[in-house]
Amino acid sequence: MLTTIKGIYNHGQIILTEQPPVKTKTVVMITFLPAKRSKTSQGKQKIILGLLEGKIKLSDDFNKPLDDLKEYM
Repeated sequence: MLTTIKGIYNHGQIILTEQPPVKTKTVVMITFLPAKRSKTSQGKQKIILGLLEGKIKLSDDFNKPLDDLKEYM
């Protein structure tokens, strides 16, 4: 049986915030979740406009029809 419960890691100790459903010695695996991301007051993630500006380049003939598809055009 796999069960997930919440806890907090603090100075080398894990403090469980919920009661585990087992009473005997049990093997556990700990997964550390990333810190929460900054969000706007409406709960949406903040969008940074222009973040990839200058990092993506399309060739000049990007919209030109491909020779392989001319019979379908």
